[in-house]
Amino acid sequence: MLDIYNFNPGPAILPKEILLEIKKNFLNWNDSKSSIVEISHRSSKFIKFTLKAEKDLRNILNIPENYRILFCHGGARGQFSAIPLNLTKKFIQPNYINSGYWSLCAFQEAKKYCNPNLINVRRLTKDNQVYIKSVQHWKVSSKNTYVHYCPNETIEGIEIFEEPVLNNKIIVGDFSSTILSRKINIKKYGIIYACAQKNIGPAGITLVIIREDLLQFSNHQSPSILDYNLLAQSNSMLNTPSVFSWYVAGLVFRWIKNLGGLDFIEKSNTKKAQILYKYLNSTNFYKNYISPVNQSRMNVTFHLQKKELTNLFVNIAEKHGLYGLKGHSLVGGIRASIYNAMPIKGIKRLIDFMKYFEKKFG
Repeated sequence: MLDIYNFNPGPAILPKEILLEIKKNFLNWNDSKSSIVEISHRSSKFIKFTLKAEKDLRNILNIPENYRILFCHGGARGQFSAIPLNLTKKFIQPNYINSGYWSLCAFQEAKKYCNPNLINVRRLTKDNQVYIKSVQHWKVSSKNTYVHYCPNETIEGIEIFEEPVLNNKIIVGDFSSTILSRKINIKKYGIIYACAQKNIGPAGITLVIIREDLLQFSNHQSPSILDYNLLAQSNSMLNTPSVFSWYVAGLVFRWIKNLGGLDFIEKSNTKKAQILYKYLNSTNFYKNYISPVNQSRMNVTFHLQKKELTNLFVNIAEKHGLYGLKGHSLVGGIRASIYNAMPIKGIKRLIDFMKYFEKKFG
């Protein structure tokens, strides 16, 4: 049978060995005589599992002890509301960095709760390639406030590799498509949040890593399920969490740790992206419009020279076992999401198909 490679942006590819483990233990998880989707979230066996998952995550990301890890509901969009609800009691006028679609969505949601300052950092080169201004040129307000940004814009394929260092500012990052793909310095951030369905596991759970001193600023009029202080006090079990998503996340954390952690993962992701971008640079039939300094390692976007062939490309690609390549409706074109679980074999299969398609229709 033809191997299938899933290039979807989320829900994204999961390691095959994890899928097989889920299948094997699905009906009788951990000798509980129950399926993992039936197990009580307050059972001793599941509590033990969550503690191990958190320990593995702390190890992988080198999370300091003065940061709390929360497993929340609502995806990243839920955090677009939770962030201002938990911080604007102290930080009245936050700064929102606009680098693409998702960072702008976060700003628009924040406007419901505060008066945020929008900072546009996207620019064009002489060759009409998109790039992001260096952090030192982000014109944030002088007030002691928080700065929200998104280091990887999945739709446009833009990644910010430079970690913000802004004096007297609380840095908040939407790391949904960046988390666990490369090393980051947690100490530089007040809050990092990430939906699961990229590099963590299936949709249904959202990771929040928050510095403990920021828990005191939550707005008690906000919905309880978005109150970080309440979630911390209840160990992320204020109500029934998505047990299955949490379970798979724990398996993924263990998988990354066993591979060698983020040292291994980052090298692998860098190599995969370099191979694909190198090919894109070798042909005029396909075109990426992002400056090399900001080309995403997770979401490689490109357009066909003959745009009318885009749908045909996607359809024939599926017949070659390459799924999820259609670009987002806002920008069109092609998007290959190459998250942690995508093997190099998948990248090479995609390039072979692209060569074939160009030869046939170029």
